[in-house]
Amino acid sequence: MRNLLLVCLAVCVLFMFVGVTFAADATTVNGYVSDSKCGAKGANAGAADCTKKCIKEGAKMVVVTDEDQKVLTVDNPKKLTGYEGHHVAVTGKVSGDSIHVDSVKML
Repeated sequence: MRNLLLVCLAVCVLFMFVGVTFAADATTVNGYVSDSKCGAKGANAGAADCTKKCIKEGAKMVVVTDEDQKVLTVDNPKKLTGYEGHHVAVTGKVSGDSIHVDSVKML
């Protein structure tokens, strides 16, 4: 019985470390959803229609960060569909100049 309890405790600790490792990869970025054509120029509340138009014409969806106006290309733009031109908090994995979006929240 004692061995079973120790094994269960060890498994719980292992899952805790695995969960923390995966959570550490996620980053939350605040910024505007824009397009690759306008970039930082389109990072404002009045650019929603222009952003939608440019994305429809083939421009890539990007997130322009509030902090340093860095333009991050979105790997999975379907996650941000409907948020074009909006100020959002995007949580995901940043890799170089791109972001893979896990979740999005309006600001």
